[in-house]
Amino acid sequence: MLIELIDKYYQKKREEKDQHSFYVTDVGRCPRAVFFSIKGYPRKEKEPKFLRILDRGEMIHQGLMRSLFESPDIRVVAAEVSIPPNSIVKGRADAIVSIENKLYVVEIKSIASPKYSNPELPKKAHRYQIQLYLHFFGIENGILIYENKNTQELMEFEERYDKKLCEKILEEFKVLKYHIENDILPPKPKDLEPWQCEYCDFKEVCQKIENEKKIF
Repeated sequence: MLIELIDKYYQKKREEKDQHSFYVTDVGRCPRAVFFSIKGYPRKEKEPKFLRILDRGEMIHQGLMRSLFESPDIRVVAAEVSIPPNSIVKGRADAIVSIENKLYVVEIKSIASPKYSNPELPKKAHRYQIQLYLHFFGIENGILIYENKNTQELMEFEERYDKKLCEKILEEFKVLKYHIENDILPPKPKDLEPWQCEYCDFKEVCQKIENEKKIF
C-alpha cells in the first residue's frame, strides 16, 4: 500500500511538460527524440523506479551545491543561472564560481558504478553542454564534477572553451530546427548507444516508423 502511494507521488511529481524549445541538455540526445518531443508525439510513461533515480540525482546535486556555497576557498558568483536569451537554445548552468580570482562554469553530474569507472568520462554530451555554457557566458574555463552514486567518490574534469566546437553544435541545432519547422523526420544517428534507444520515451513510435520504412 505505502509503496503504491509513493509511486503515485513520483508519477504526479514527474508529469511531463510539453517541450517548445531546444535546451542545452538536448545536446547528445537523439535528434529524432527531440523532434518527437517538440512535435508532441506520445511518450512512454516513466517507471517510478526511474523517477526515484532522478530524484536521488537531484539530492546529490543539492549536496554538492551546498559545499560550493560553504567552502571558504570558493566564491559562488551565480547559481542556477540561465544563459542569455538567444534564438537557438535555452539552458541553466549549475554555478559560476571564482577560485583564486579565476572564473569557472561548474556542472554537477551523478553517475553509478560501473559507468563511473568508464575511461570515456567525461561523457561527450556533458562536455558539449558545458561548452555551450562557456560560449554563452563568455567564460574560458569550466569544471565538470561527477559523484559516484554508490560510493560518493568525486571526479572532476576541466574544460577550456572551444569556439569551433560550439559553432558546430549550434549549427546542428539549426539543422534540427529546420527539420522540425518543415516536418522532416531527422535520420536516426548511427552512433547511438543501445541504452539510448532502450530507455527512450519515444521508442515505440520510432520503431513503428522504422518498421514501416522496411515494408516499402
